[in-house]
Parts: sequence; structure tokens; C-alpha cells
Amino acid sequence: MRDDQASRRSSRFDDELIGLDPDDPEAQAFAAHLDRMEHCEPAFTIEGSLRGVSEFAEGSNRAGGLRWLVAVLVVCLILVGVLVTAWDTLGNLLDWLAR
Repeated sequence: MRDDQASRRSSRFDDELIGLDPDDPEAQAFAAHLDRMEHCEPAFTIEGSLRGVSEFAEGSNRAGGLRWLVAVLVVCLILVGVLVTAWDTLGNLLDWLAR
């Protein structure tokens, strides 16, 4: 199935990939990038949100240096926000139960 997607992707972007070797990994990565850029789907669903998170994770794994550090910082800030929210909710729950 992966080869089928790759062949569809390369045929979709033939005009953009003129002169590039279709077996070149960089050309395939560029075609995948073009596919992600043109792929429009609703992000308000759970599946769309999870797909967005997976694309962020894949992109941060490919990044290096400062971009990787910024991606790690964003993830850490999100985790701190979740922990603070959970702590506050747990405190409010215990306060409500103590009444």
C-alpha cells in the first residue's frame, strides 16, 4: 500500500518534480511534503487532532538543533500546563468532597 501511495503522490506532483529522480529519497520527501501541504482535513475531530500530533512528532524528530530544542520546549510547556490543570482540578475536587 505504501508503494501505491508513493506512486499516486509522484503522479499528483509530476509538474513540481520535473527533472528530479523519482527514486531519490529527497525527491520522495519533497513529494510527501507537498502532499501534506495540500492535504486538507478537519482538525476538530479526534482523528484530526491525533494526526496533527503525529505530524508534529514526526517533524520534530526530523528537525535538529534549535528547532528540535523549541519542539521539546513546546512539549514540556504543554505537559506543565496539563499537570497544573490536573493539580488544580484535584484540589477543587478534594475541597468539594471535604464540605
